[in-house]
Amino acid sequence: MQYRRFGRTELQMPIFSCGGMRYQHKWQDVPLSEIPDDNQLNLEATINRSLELGINHIETARFYGSSEVQLGQILPKLDRKDYIFQTKVPPVADPQEFRQTFELCMSRLNLEYVDLLGIHGINDRETADYALRTGGCWEVAKQLQAEGKVRFIGFSTHGTTETIVQTIETDRFDYVNLHWYYINQTNWAAIEAATRHDMGVFIISPTNKGGLLNQPSAKLVELCQPLSPIVFNNLFCLSHSQVHTLSIGAAKPSDFDEHLKTLPLLERAAELLPPIIDRLERAAADKLGEEWVKTWREGLPALSDTPGNINIHTILWLRNLAIAYDMVEYGQMRYNLLENGGHWFPGAKATNVKELDFSTCLANSPHATTIPDLLWDTDRLLGGMEVKRLSQS
Repeated sequence: MQYRRFGRTELQMPIFSCGGMRYQHKWQDVPLSEIPDDNQLNLEATINRSLELGINHIETARFYGSSEVQLGQILPKLDRKDYIFQTKVPPVADPQEFRQTFELCMSRLNLEYVDLLGIHGINDRETADYALRTGGCWEVAKQLQAEGKVRFIGFSTHGTTETIVQTIETDRFDYVNLHWYYINQTNWAAIEAATRHDMGVFIISPTNKGGLLNQPSAKLVELCQPLSPIVFNNLFCLSHSQVHTLSIGAAKPSDFDEHLKTLPLLERAAELLPPIIDRLERAAADKLGEEWVKTWREGLPALSDTPGNINIHTILWLRNLAIAYDMVEYGQMRYNLLENGGHWFPGAKATNVKELDFSTCLANSPHATTIPDLLWDTDRLLGGMEVKRLSQS
């Protein structure tokens, strides 16, 4: 395994992390007595495999269902110095509720302290206020740090780049968990801000949210040759030294195997990546038109300025992926989270786009006259089913 300095924490972070979203029994809290033996044995085998590989960063969160109580049966068997542990707690209006939730996490995990505590979901103005206002959740996290229960404090986010950068610029956090990968590089400005503040940078779900790369389209497989889409995306992310670790949401021990193929290729990134990126870019231009690829983002309104709260940017982005790379299944998964994801995935679908007037909000877009029809077409391509966030399933 290779390791990178995790910003000012000075932790030596493995370039892959063992994420805790997919190996648990259920997405709801259940008593330990209701967890099947085979599931618990699988989770323990997954953790042991992770540590054998040198992936000694393990992370979970409150509201990852039975993950905590299951880990709580495994972690006491391990030497506490052998692993870095992160949990995450959502910001709430009542800071004492934040503390109580953290204490519940610790009791379920059977830990005396965590290395990393993330304020989970600084996604908009409201959640930022819960975290950062005087007496808010960040101050509680600092109290927990002073009590020896937390070593370093960070935040996780699905928010806009502007929200992320504003939070980073407070200089209150040691690290950030955010989304950034080949198909969605919007948050690069946030990574640059984190680098200026010497923060650790943890990439959330680069395989799943980064394109369902464990079940990629045939087109994507072809374009990423000679690498698999997973290895290509890993190599793309890790070729940037500002990125420190990628989360692997392993559901079983063998889920690490494809990711490990990245390791011997890291020194060859400058040789391997350019031809693949060139093919991906040419494929997008061939399918969508070069002018569209270069300019589709220009002049798009903020969500708050859009009639019907329609998330124009996200919808057009998913359309691009579906058409350019046949990523229809991924597009359906993400598109149908709109209206169901709350502040984790805000905005509405384009179901009623024909009833709305976009002339004002798209006045600065070079594609103002065509975007409403493209939104409508995307709804017909990707809509038609209800999808919930994993934590709601």
